[in-house]
Order: sequence, then C-alpha cells, then structure tokens
Amino acid sequence: MENSSPSTSRKRRRAGEPSPEPESDLNDDQLLSLEENFNFSDTLVALHMMRAHFPRIDKVSVQPFILWSQLYSSVKDRTQVDRELESLRREGVLRTFKLSTGQDDHAIMFLDDYLSQIERVSKRLETQKQEGLSVFEWFKEHVIHSKLDPSIGHEELVSGFLKAM
Repeated sequence: MENSSPSTSRKRRRAGEPSPEPESDLNDDQLLSLEENFNFSDTLVALHMMRAHFPRIDKVSVQPFILWSQLYSSVKDRTQVDRELESLRREGVLRTFKLSTGQDDHAIMFLDDYLSQIERVSKRLETQKQEGLSVFEWFKEHVIHSKLDPSIGHEELVSGFLKAM
C-alpha cells in the first residue's frame, strides 16, 4: 500500500540547483523610487480619461484638449484641481490656453500633444514650401518653457522674437 500525503505547492530543489530569483528585476531602492514618483491625482486621472475620449477625426489634425469647465465637472474639489493644474503646468506636463470666446473659457492640453500639433503644422507648411518656418523652432525653444501663462500677447511675442534674432 502506498503512503499518500497531501501535496504541497513547494517543489524540492535538487542538490546544486540555484535558488529561484524573484520575478522583478528591480531592487528595493528602485521600487521605492518608483513609488515616490507615481503620484496619481484625481485631476491627472480625469485629464487622461477625457483625453482618451477625445474624438479622432482623420481629416482634422486637432490634438486632444479638455475644457477647464469639463474638468471642474468631473473632479469634486475645484481648489485641488486648480492647485494640481498649476503644478502640472510648472512641471511641463500640460499647457493651459485662454480661449477667445468672449467668456472666461480655458482649454487644457498635454504638452506632448501641443508639441505634436506644432510639428504637424510645421511639416504641412514645409511641404507647401512656405517661408518662415524658423518661427516654429524659435517658439519651441524660447516660448513654450518660459511662458507658462494661458495667453501671450502679440507685442510680447514680437519683442521676444526680435531680441532673439
């Protein structure tokens, strides 16, 4: 008669066989660093969700943007939204724009989408053999990271451009 014992999930290692390595290639310090860098906020999650729902239309090359009022309606604490938007703006994650609707409307766009929009316009003008494409490079180098306000005046842009030239 065989002696049956309940099976265990542990397997025996053979002599000389190395012990199994943990599945993660990250050490404890790297994991702690990742945890510190992942600060998910209600505002950022809401922005990503709204961005994902932005309609994609092939013939229109508008990158996703979110209205500030849409964000306010999705996140309960408006003060928190304002603080987090300001922080994300300073960190270079997104841009805010004052819309010229005559009301106090603002749009929010992720910076990578904004840069992609600028690049698309630049390439389209380049294929049409348009002149003045250097203004796009100047804008990316001198304006995007230094002017964080939702609107920039014409005079401010022109004077900055003339100083750089």
